[in-house]
Amino acid sequence: MADPPGCCSTCATCLLCPYSCQWITAKKEKRKGLRTTKYDCSWFLFLFGVFLFTLVWLYFAIIILNDFHNFNEFIFRERKLWLDWSLVLLIATAVLISYSSVLLVLALCLQLCGQPLKLHWVHKVLLILTALVVAAAFTGLGIKWAEEWQSARISLQATGPFLHIGTVGGMTLLAWPLASFIYRTRSTGLRVFLLLVYCAAMIALYLAPLGITSPCIMEENQLPPKPALVGHRGAPMLAPENTLMSLHKAVECDVQVFETDVMVSADGVPFLMHDEELTRTTNVQAVFPERAALNSTAFNWTDLQQLDAGSWFLERRPFPTVQSLSPGDRREAAQQRIPSLQQALEAAKQSNISIMFDLRPENHSDYQNFVNVTLGVILQSGIPLQQVLWLPDGFREDVKQQAPGVQHVYGRKRLENEQEPGLHINLPYQDMSSEEIRQYRQDNISVNLYVVNQPWLFSVLWCSGVSSVTTNACQVLKEMKHPIWLLPSSTYFMIWVVVDCVSFLIIIWAFVLMK
Repeated sequence: MADPPGCCSTCATCLLCPYSCQWITAKKEKRKGLRTTKYDCSWFLFLFGVFLFTLVWLYFAIIILNDFHNFNEFIFRERKLWLDWSLVLLIATAVLISYSSVLLVLALCLQLCGQPLKLHWVHKVLLILTALVVAAAFTGLGIKWAEEWQSARISLQATGPFLHIGTVGGMTLLAWPLASFIYRTRSTGLRVFLLLVYCAAMIALYLAPLGITSPCIMEENQLPPKPALVGHRGAPMLAPENTLMSLHKAVECDVQVFETDVMVSADGVPFLMHDEELTRTTNVQAVFPERAALNSTAFNWTDLQQLDAGSWFLERRPFPTVQSLSPGDRREAAQQRIPSLQQALEAAKQSNISIMFDLRPENHSDYQNFVNVTLGVILQSGIPLQQVLWLPDGFREDVKQQAPGVQHVYGRKRLENEQEPGLHINLPYQDMSSEEIRQYRQDNISVNLYVVNQPWLFSVLWCSGVSSVTTNACQVLKEMKHPIWLLPSSTYFMIWVVVDCVSFLIIIWAFVLMK
């Protein structure tokens, strides 16, 4: 088997050695009469499959970064260990995809150089382990985090046109080593099979845009208004969550609503806190070590005021943005205390923003008293009731009677034949399709989706016409003046046709030249 023109023996040797894990020259390999067998071909196909499998996982890993802070919080509640697990995920995924990519490139180059594909057993074992690790990751995602499958559906609306172009480009380049193999193999059946599979794949890719839909394929003048921003526990990337500093930072980000969580202390003072325990966002283990595991509602207000609610933010760095805080912001963060609902309402009133909150825990035996106490604080604060957005479902009718001006936000889709005017809905972004968002918008129903941190996701929801989004990254979304991309349908059609035509011509050229 002679080397094709332009492929020197030294280059072939340098490719052969890492793939076969043997330092043997290409000339010596030819003297031994070795060639690629069907067994070797099967391992190449396995390598190609592992590469695609790992590439799909990389796509999912990038998607779930939007929600990964929730996973970090879950691990802390279960194991009391704080770590940014997104870094672990990305590093592990990068290692796996890099390994399979390098092997695949080596194999394709060896095929072009006319060298046998003798994959070493070490690589075979590592490829099997790679496949098992990725399969375990997908299985875990499906069992513990199934809603992320819906995130993938939404992400395809944001990336579908570009994935199509990239896939067509990759499959087009594959024509060169494929043509080289087809012209060298002596098996007519194998030739026909590979050509049929490749042609079927390319035809499917050429026609794929017929099934690609995205709300951002529209004319510029059809773009809905930019969604309003709701600060998730304030601005948690810039200040400790559920603190007055976080509220003020959210105001600087031009948010229209401060979203928080309210609990009631043992002596009847509503305060801002998300977790049922205080261990994640305070120094309760240092101040009250014997009571650290108790529910937040078991502490009275005097005890809660002794806790530091800001230093954890600087020590654990829940978001990478903590590293870029100014010295003044660091000093202010370290001085934060747990705020009462009264303090938060006063700050919201002065800043002229709305406040939306959930009352927790919903399963508490004294929940009705929690509702009454919270309503009392709201009515005494003097804040205009239309600035208060009420999320809890429990005792909602009582709330309507005692504070008729409060806006009610429902954590469900509208009911059949529901007639309530100015309906407000608050749902996870995975639970609402683009078609539903458009219909709700036409029916004058306000839709808020949470938690939206990544610009690509914000862009899709913006194009869909959502009213507002709850976000951790208000400082990022504030700066977006336009969706990441917006294409008129005529422009996308032109790109589709040009890409397909260029790809077809390159494939024909590859087969002609290799012959």
